[in-house]
Amino acid sequence: MTSASTLSLYSHPKLSLRPGPRPRPRPRPSSPSGYDALLRNTVTFNVRRRLVVTAASRDGGGPRRPATGRRVYRESRSENALTTAPIKEIASFVAPAAVFLVATFVIWKLVEKLLMPNSSKPSARESKSPAEGMKWSVAPGTNLLSGFTAKIFRESKQTLNEFAKEIRSFSIVDMSGRNFGDEGLFFLAESLGYNQTAEEVSFAANGITAAGIKAFDGVLQSNIVLRVLNLSGNPIGDEGVKCLCDILVSNAGIQKLQLNSIDLGDEGAKAVAELLKKNSSLRFLELNNNMIEYSGFTSLAEALLGNNTIRSIHLNGNYGGALGANALAKGLEGNKSLRELHLLGNSIGDEGVRALMLGLSSHKGKLMVLDIGNNSISSKGAFHVAEYIKNSKNLLWLNLYMNDIGDEGAKKIADALKQNRTITTIDLGGNNIHAKGATEIAQVLKDNSVITTLDLAYNPIGAEGAKAICEVLKFHGNINTLKLGWCQIGVKGAEVVADMLRYNTTISVLDLRANGLRDEGAKCLAQSLKVVNEALTSIDLAFNEIRDDGAFAIAQALKANEDVAVTSINLASNFLTKFGQSALTDAKDHVFEMNEKEVNIFF
Repeated sequence: MTSASTLSLYSHPKLSLRPGPRPRPRPRPSSPSGYDALLRNTVTFNVRRRLVVTAASRDGGGPRRPATGRRVYRESRSENALTTAPIKEIASFVAPAAVFLVATFVIWKLVEKLLMPNSSKPSARESKSPAEGMKWSVAPGTNLLSGFTAKIFRESKQTLNEFAKEIRSFSIVDMSGRNFGDEGLFFLAESLGYNQTAEEVSFAANGITAAGIKAFDGVLQSNIVLRVLNLSGNPIGDEGVKCLCDILVSNAGIQKLQLNSIDLGDEGAKAVAELLKKNSSLRFLELNNNMIEYSGFTSLAEALLGNNTIRSIHLNGNYGGALGANALAKGLEGNKSLRELHLLGNSIGDEGVRALMLGLSSHKGKLMVLDIGNNSISSKGAFHVAEYIKNSKNLLWLNLYMNDIGDEGAKKIADALKQNRTITTIDLGGNNIHAKGATEIAQVLKDNSVITTLDLAYNPIGAEGAKAICEVLKFHGNINTLKLGWCQIGVKGAEVVADMLRYNTTISVLDLRANGLRDEGAKCLAQSLKVVNEALTSIDLAFNEIRDDGAFAIAQALKANEDVAVTSINLASNFLTKFGQSALTDAKDHVFEMNEKEVNIFF
């Protein structure tokens, strides 16, 4: 007898001994007698259950593979072979094969039990109850996986109960960075439904998505106490913002909404714009560090035309560009309520700032805070800013940080400040201003006693620029915060600053970080600290290559002046050893023992 056989095994086979498939029936012969003869000749063999070695899939089911993929011992399809093969010959062949296959089957089953997982058992995720599958977190950076024990689940549930109790107990609640996700928010949101306690709640950085925002549906509509809601740092995206805005349309309590870094784009900005058109309670809106472009700016500008309640809008770190600034300017012309506009980092450029200043000049409200830092504004753009400064009657705070106005732009701003009597704080840091530009700014301070905070950090004004400013501040001006960090003033600059401190009676906060003062500059400043100065309370000398000698000089100055007003000295990122640190610590203790004044010294 001839036989065809194949054997197929997967990488991790499960072997089973089972009857093989019946041979495909041959077509019925046209003669009934021929068919009966065929049955009589094959009955001796076909009635036997043939042994088949098969390889099962890992899940134990699925369709069978074709016969060519496994070894099957079966008779030839030839009629002559079936009719002529003796029964004894077949039996003598099948019996040893059966023994071989049974032995193989037993061996494979032993290997399977020892090495292979039981695929027929349900997985942990399938057998776990729905409640245990919730991914609730109990601390920053934790994420409870579904495979955790029931004890951990109970602890996380208890923690969420404590969070909920906190919401019901305190007026200001900070839940930021707890990473409780959407499921946790659904649990906690219930505590806000008819809450009469919590006025400010932060759910920032908790892994909340658009699906989780639905937890506020029906909750914020009924809550009239909550004033501040912070959802910053959650990837809720445009869909989440749309859902939130639909919910807040009928909310009459929330006045401040913080949606910074939430993957918000133009579609989400349009939803916020629609909210501004309908909601009359929102006062402060933060949309910093998102992906709002020209289209979104246009939508927000249209909303500002009809909104008379919004006071502050933050759009820092978006992609408005010159076109966005131009669109926003048109919206500002008809708005009467806006008091603060923050547009830092929008690349609006000179053309954008020109359009914006024209819009603000026609603004019917009283804008007090303007932030246009880091917007690629040159001296050309500074001209338009200066024109606005001259005519402004309400602006108190102006930020031009990290632009490139240079000395020419600094002169234009300085000339405008001579005519302005409202701005108290101006930040010109990082604008490539040198000694010439610093001198122009210094001249303003002779007659202007309104400016109280001047920031010129990150400008290479050098010792000459520092001297120009300090010569004026000896006896003029009303500056109480002066920032000259990263200005390359060196030891000579430290000398003129120290000399100014002996006479000045207004400066309270002085920032001199990263100016290469070294021990010589520290000693000059220490001499001034020995003089009674009732104004200076904080001095920052970090990143100045100061060593132990400079630390000793400052320590002696603190001990010598019992009436010292300084309460904070920052010497971090210098080259102090334990000896210099010990000297400063002793001086700190001495001041406390003598005057019961606490001086915070940072190493």
